[in-house]
Amino acid sequence: MSPESFMTRWRLEPLPMIAILRGLEPDMAVEAAQTLLACGFRYLEVPLNSPSPARSIRLMRDAIEDRGFVGAGTVLTVEEVDRIADCGGQMIISPNCDPAVIRHSRARGLISLPGVVTPGEAFRAIAAGASALKFFPAEQVTPAVMRALRAVIPAHVACLPVGGIRPDASQMRSYIQAGANGFGLGGGLYQPGVDIPTLRARALAYQHAWRACVA
Repeated sequence: MSPESFMTRWRLEPLPMIAILRGLEPDMAVEAAQTLLACGFRYLEVPLNSPSPARSIRLMRDAIEDRGFVGAGTVLTVEEVDRIADCGGQMIISPNCDPAVIRHSRARGLISLPGVVTPGEAFRAIAAGASALKFFPAEQVTPAVMRALRAVIPAHVACLPVGGIRPDASQMRSYIQAGANGFGLGGGLYQPGVDIPTLRARALAYQHAWRACVA
């Protein structure tokens, strides 16, 4: 998906956040996906350092069908891109900026969200065809840094801070005012062993914080 197409779709999302389910077990995948979908999350990521991630992605994809997007995180090689595409994944999310991974993801028709921190990484990712930019870790990319980067990154490229984002309207608002277009949510939303009622409560807390910061 091109940056322009992704941004057009992303701007229509009532809850523009990616749920990162690191450590998800396949036997919890369907219920977790259905719970998050009911709470407004339409972008679901299973990092590859989770147990049987391809199986979880396939199960989640079958469960939510065309109501959302499912993909893999911590994708580092083109071989992993193929593995995820072949199991039905729709997104390739990486902690780093590897142009080969970005180009191959786009060639397979997948959404590409590489991790960047510096202007050099951001523009290498854009040149390779990244659908959007994952600013990771967000603890390092403060709102002030985001504002400076946003001054040079094209407006049609979505910028998503990931890492350390809390269900806190004030924190989210500071990033949005600096030019962020949404967020990726990790440990604050999901951790291995979290039960479904807790996941639902955390998801709703993020939903309420988002609504409060954009009201």
